Amino acid sequence: MKMRLSGSRSALAFALLLLVSVPFLGSPAFAKSAEQIDAEANQALQTLFAESSAAEELSAKAKGILVFPEIKKGGVIVGGEYGEGVLRVNGKSQGYYSSASGSVGLQLGFSVRSLVFMFMTEDALKKFTSSKGWEAGVDAQVVAVESGATGSIDTMNTQPPVIAYNFGEKGLMAGVSVEGTKVDKLDR
Repeated sequence: MKMRLSGSRSALAFALLLLVSVPFLGSPAFAKSAEQIDAEANQALQTLFAESSAAEELSAKAKGILVFPEIKKGGVIVGGEYGEGVLRVNGKSQGYYSSASGSVGLQLGFSVRSLVFMFMTEDALKKFTSSKGWEAGVDAQVVAVESGATGSIDTMNTQPPVIAYNFGEKGLMAGVSVEGTKVDKLDR
């Protein structure tokens, strides 16, 4: 016997499914290996640099680059997002991290995107690596750059300590922000 749900009941069922499943996205059963994160990070950086030559130029000046190749976001009024990534210093993997955030408000849908933080100063990188939990916009001034932006950040009078690139968004979920994004070190 098939059961059809009305629109509001479907939304409620989806919200309950999301609320039950989001906490498990970061559990060991769903965790990616270091090798898998590294491979996906390489691909994400290639995609970013193909979209923005300014991002590629800035990456050469960055003291460290934190790459989250895949951040999944979903919500029905209450939303959450989660992803796993790698910190690269001088092109070498230095640690693995998770990114998570939650929100409440008018929202419905699911999306996947990539996120890259470029630490432009030694101080910003040191503050990040020495923290037990880092939050964008709280622990560092972060300037978010839209995907495909052609403007050059390095022409500004003062360069921000951290630059974030959101790109490659797929799905049906509006509203991308790095403010309040919590980053924690993973055991790998």
